[in-house]
Amino acid sequence: MDRIGELLSVLPPQMREPVLFAIPFFVLLLTIEWTAARKLERLVDAQDQPVRGSYLARDARASISMGLVSVATMGAWKFLALLGYAALYAYVAPWQLSATRWYTWVIAIVGVDVLFYAYHRIAHRVRLVWATHQAHHSSRYFNFATALRQKWNNSGEIIMWAPLPLLGIPPWMVFTSFSISLIYQFWIHTERIDKLPRAFEFVFNTPSHHRVHHGMDAEYLDKNYGGILIIWDRLFGTFQPELFRPHYGLTKPVNTFNIWKLETHEYVAIARDVRAASRWRDRLGYVFGPPGWTPATAAAPVEA
Repeated sequence: MDRIGELLSVLPPQMREPVLFAIPFFVLLLTIEWTAARKLERLVDAQDQPVRGSYLARDARASISMGLVSVATMGAWKFLALLGYAALYAYVAPWQLSATRWYTWVIAIVGVDVLFYAYHRIAHRVRLVWATHQAHHSSRYFNFATALRQKWNNSGEIIMWAPLPLLGIPPWMVFTSFSISLIYQFWIHTERIDKLPRAFEFVFNTPSHHRVHHGMDAEYLDKNYGGILIIWDRLFGTFQPELFRPHYGLTKPVNTFNIWKLETHEYVAIARDVRAASRWRDRLGYVFGPPGWTPATAAAPVEA
């Protein structure tokens, strides 16, 4: 117990979660957008696509419920990560950066952002990690409620952040920086904001860029992974401008509003595919291959 106390001593007395303070603003913006869209509910176009900016009450309630659960699950994952991060920071990092220095915050926020890009790209290309992330993409609607449709398994991100305490970033700053990223990403989940000034669109993630990311159209698949900054996509070849209004959701829709099924159905599908496979390389392919992977002898569907 003394060692645990020593490890946790590198943290400030209170680790306040910025996302909790942002919730009233989330609720306010969501309420305004939903009120503005109330006459559009259930309307679809000729292709059975929801009308731009519309809400479906059951879909929005599912998203909000998933977000509320994610607040608790994220807290649990962060608690589990504290000991490891604190050990890396206190005993392995060659130096400890001061939280009172402005450059420490720059390193922390930019570091979280580039690592989020890396994690996000992996999450779309490795099926086991995709299983944790796909719930966020499962809605056919794109609005502020969709922003709250968060995953409950943050293990991949927890692992991805490990280099930051190794660089001497205080563990609490790592968590705070990721919370800042989550808060930023809330407002980009809307169809009510068109394209912004070109200079801003060139550097930062925007609603236009993120609409592309949520699109299941062939032109938009696996594009625009950035969190706060879109420059990582421009640098690493995954940027795609918005050419037309996307069709949102998964290429293989999960037709339910049951939040447990929305969060877990891909794990069930992986287990089913692994059980049915007769070769180990096929079993590994179903787990670690890209979403939609199938053995070479079968046609492979494309997953969003």
